[in-house]
Amino acid sequence: MPNRYDRRQIFLNKNELYDNVFEERNINSIRHYASADFEYPSVQEMKDLTRIRHVWKVGDRYYKLASQYYNSPQYWWVIALFNKKPTEADLNVGDLIYIPLPLQDVLRLFNQ
Repeated sequence: MPNRYDRRQIFLNKNELYDNVFEERNINSIRHYASADFEYPSVQEMKDLTRIRHVWKVGDRYYKLASQYYNSPQYWWVIALFNKKPTEADLNVGDLIYIPLPLQDVLRLFNQ
């Protein structure tokens, strides 16, 4: 199954500002991934998805919801991206979010 790092350009950061980090970790560089460029699904594309309503509550985390609905916490970013709420700090108790299903279809939309 695709993941969010597929088809992303990788940059090696060898900037001397990180010399202390390199020395502490016994490494020569840090690998950075280019920011992903996702397009939000159209209304027509979203119409074909199942969307489960979820009211955000105390203790909720994207990775927990991904684990529950996708059987893998690594797809937390799908829920965040779909709801246009990049972090849990963007949500308040009582906010309504949607869990898009099936996962394979959602990933296909985001990886066109």
